[in-house]
Amino acid sequence: MSADKGPNRKQGKSSGAGSGGGSKPGGGRTKSVQTTARDTALQVLTAVEQEGAYSNLLLNGALQKSGLSGADAGLATELVYGTISRMNTLDYFLEPFIAKGLAKLQPWVRNLLRLSFYQLYYLDRIPPHAAVNEAVNIAKRRGHQGISGMVNGVLRNVLRRKEELVLPEDLPPVKRIALQHSHPEWLVARWVKQYDEATAEDICRANNEPPSVSVRVNRSRVSREGLLNLMQKQGLEAVSSSMSPDGILVESGGNMALTPWYKEGLLSIQDESSMLVGEAVSPQPGMSVLDCCAAPGGKTCHMAEIMDGSGKVIANDIHPHKAKLIQDHAIRLGLENIQTLSGDASKLAEEFEPESFDRVLLDAPCSGLGVIRRKPDLKWAKTPGDIKEISGVQRELLDAVCGLVKPGGVLVYSTCTIEKAENEDMVRSFLERHPEFEPAEEQPESWKHLREARSRESVGLQILPQDAHSDGFYIARLVKKA
Repeated sequence: MSADKGPNRKQGKSSGAGSGGGSKPGGGRTKSVQTTARDTALQVLTAVEQEGAYSNLLLNGALQKSGLSGADAGLATELVYGTISRMNTLDYFLEPFIAKGLAKLQPWVRNLLRLSFYQLYYLDRIPPHAAVNEAVNIAKRRGHQGISGMVNGVLRNVLRRKEELVLPEDLPPVKRIALQHSHPEWLVARWVKQYDEATAEDICRANNEPPSVSVRVNRSRVSREGLLNLMQKQGLEAVSSSMSPDGILVESGGNMALTPWYKEGLLSIQDESSMLVGEAVSPQPGMSVLDCCAAPGGKTCHMAEIMDGSGKVIANDIHPHKAKLIQDHAIRLGLENIQTLSGDASKLAEEFEPESFDRVLLDAPCSGLGVIRRKPDLKWAKTPGDIKEISGVQRELLDAVCGLVKPGGVLVYSTCTIEKAENEDMVRSFLERHPEFEPAEEQPESWKHLREARSRESVGLQILPQDAHSDGFYIARLVKKA
């Protein structure tokens, strides 16, 4: 299941202190003082901690309201994602500097110290005095003299002892990886067991890198070469994706959803790994295709584009407002062969005749652990129980929709996670219960250069985030025996 795209972490840099802030203790804004990048970041970080909301959604809203320039919006984005990504490392180093402990601080004070420490420890381009002074100013506006004095003392003490802030050399492997790359220990231990220590560390390291910005060309309206030319004429740095024949990597260019190419339906924003799903379905013109859990609609629209406007793609989502979102994308892209409906995917067999689709895609609800790079708060929010619970849902959905595939047709199962329990183990269990299905021998052309991902599992393609700097994804092509 694809992740919603948050702000691009590469969209801007700001090396200065920024303008003055504007938060009062109660969270209100003073009219006489301009909002800064650090004010905005603090607001989002505190809300994420207190409300459990997704950082990308909160940040999008906060940036729209803030009126920040491109550079300052880029700094706010970096501070939010960087602070969340490095959370337990920040807390590990900060804890000894706070007499009563981080846990006893007010949430906004704790997050102010975190985002300030992140600047001092990880961002070389920001002058230390600017980070400290801005933190003290925010503390004065939001709190009282005692809080601002404490913030000033802690951060200046951090600066004096910065060279001493290193991890002990004798940490056990799981704890070392968890602290060095800032992931929960239970998750690191799980990946070490599923893969190996080196691979687990590579996963954690890759999860802390800024995500790539990639777009999918609407092949029914423009060629990839044609869109690349348009982008390059406008001064954008853009290159063809090596993973997908419909993909373009945009190395500079800001928010692609605000471009005329997006509004005119020439492109969609989609990760490269996600583009491989539509190609794995391999729908042909004139076919009948079912996308069981289709929102937000990227894969639905990709399949409709591949079919060149003929045949039909039925896109289902359990939430009516998300089904409407799919329809809006279809209209924007000029795709008339998409039909949307809203309902429980486990009940789709009650809506359609058995064996009525040439292709069925189950892009299943999942733990999302392949998109931590885009949603860093996921790694702190998830639990082992979540993985067990969602695995039960995936199993139920597979059993429910497989009967809709025609003999000789293809069922594609995909997730945006790297958990074996949700991926290869899930598919192996399905094949044992349903001997009428078998792994497809034919593989998409785009899979062939992903040699390590293809060899990682005996069934399906398991992409890890370090493989191609794209999302972690699993895709399995299963053929119903004729």
